[in-house]
Amino acid sequence: MEAKLSYPPNADLRHLLRFDPQSGAIWLGEHRMLLLHTAALSGLRQDLIHSVGPVHARRLLTRMGYASGRRDAEFARTTRGALSLDAAFLVGPQLHMLEGAACVTPVQLDFDAATGRFSGEFRWDNSWEAHAHRQAFGLAETPACWVLLGYASGYTSAFMGRLIVFKEICCAACGADHCQIVGQPVDEWPDAAEQRQYFEDDSLLDTIAALNEQVQALVTTIESAREPCISAGMLVGASPAFQEAHALLNRAAATQVTVLLTGETGVGKERFARALHQGSARAAGPFIAVNCAALPADLIEAELFGVERGAYTGAHASRSGRFERADGGTLFLDEVGDLPLPSQAKLLRVLQDGEIERLGAETTRKVNVRLVAATNVDLEAAVSQGRFRRDLLYRLNVYPICIPPLRERTADIEPLANHLLARFTALHQKRLSGIGERAMQALVHYDWPGNVRELENLIERGVILAPQGGSIELEHLFPHQPPGIQATVSAKGRLAPVRPDSEQALCARILDSGLSLESLESQLLDLAVERAGGNLSGAARQLGLTRPQLAYRLKRQQDKGNEA
Repeated sequence: MEAKLSYPPNADLRHLLRFDPQSGAIWLGEHRMLLLHTAALSGLRQDLIHSVGPVHARRLLTRMGYASGRRDAEFARTTRGALSLDAAFLVGPQLHMLEGAACVTPVQLDFDAATGRFSGEFRWDNSWEAHAHRQAFGLAETPACWVLLGYASGYTSAFMGRLIVFKEICCAACGADHCQIVGQPVDEWPDAAEQRQYFEDDSLLDTIAALNEQVQALVTTIESAREPCISAGMLVGASPAFQEAHALLNRAAATQVTVLLTGETGVGKERFARALHQGSARAAGPFIAVNCAALPADLIEAELFGVERGAYTGAHASRSGRFERADGGTLFLDEVGDLPLPSQAKLLRVLQDGEIERLGAETTRKVNVRLVAATNVDLEAAVSQGRFRRDLLYRLNVYPICIPPLRERTADIEPLANHLLARFTALHQKRLSGIGERAMQALVHYDWPGNVRELENLIERGVILAPQGGSIELEHLFPHQPPGIQATVSAKGRLAPVRPDSEQALCARILDSGLSLESLESQLLDLAVERAGGNLSGAARQLGLTRPQLAYRLKRQQDKGNEA
């Protein structure tokens, strides 16, 4: 189609550009933005050209712009998806201006998204990149707006579903009074092969990264041959606190030592215990988990140690306990601090002798079990209060590992969230593009009283609520979270407070109704008095006024009515 070469109003875009000083973030819809000095970007650009050369610098800067353009194309489709195709496409040039890149004027635009046909020409005035290049290097011999060209190409390519490449036919960096760009499908350019290199992933830095990965893989292979190691897929995290706990777990894996896992509820103690089992020589044996707090006190010994037929009323058959079922493997006792004192004495005997005695039995049975215990209570305090045996504490506390709470390992939240996202999208058969930037920032800054278990619940809820093919946004994770103090950009370029979406919609409906401010106030006062049953004090409280203030406004309203 031959698109109209005039921009639609940009109020919808300005409203979605929000400054949130409380969180230290700027948002364009759900995408986080940055307000940077052009001098800083110019310095980075100059350093890249000096350090890796103009060819690699151009490739890197073009790809940076290309990635930015693709994100804005995704934003454009969600923002103006219901409008005409040309209005939706012109979001890109309008955003380029709103983001301070250049003043963009459409010269010619002809495209058909269904067939992939595209031909476009735009004029750029006041390009920040042309100015930066001239300041650093003087007049250029070839066009130098690499970031801006990458943006135009990335935006259009994502919008059209095929690689569209823009070139500068004149550039202010070369001495022209403005820049002019022309775009068309890459295959229609005579130098298509040369142009593709700026949009492909292979580069000097990628080669170095690939070699580094090969070296790391070789080192990992050598280390894994020396001793058992916890699989990276079992536990996710890279923060120092997590790595410390992980290193302790790795060292214990090669031994038979009894391990005591401590930490808050929900930190993932059972996952650590399973990882320890899988990384040990007992991995082929059973892993049996028992939550001591969930078992009734009168049944816990039968569950742990087994029971012989006739040991008590209702015991019609002999039954093995959890220790026997874990023979040759690992027994995980969660919430071990809740064990009754009699059971603690029997557990101590098992740890000392490696033998169990079923309820009602006259003989003992040898068991070969590695014990991993876990608790979220202070066992020393429980000993002082007489609720836990000190000798058992000594036997369990041979090798303690404290698992840090999630709020102390914020660097792990994003990889954990993405790991859980992959698991739950497969479980619920959803296809999602990921977790939005605002949503991810909210996850990182949340206090996590429920730790990893709470994160699991939130991500699963987000997967269920997010639309097919979309991303998990803030409202899918925290539907009742109140908005912070934010500001948007007015038509004159000034910051203005942002109302919550519901208030914004209400104000828009009021303005559209044609009601005058005087008429609106009159209806509001009458409604408050009616709801309060004629009680002026109650009506004043609803309106946030004092009773005399309300009485004055009602009298003024009545006087105007009498005059009419």
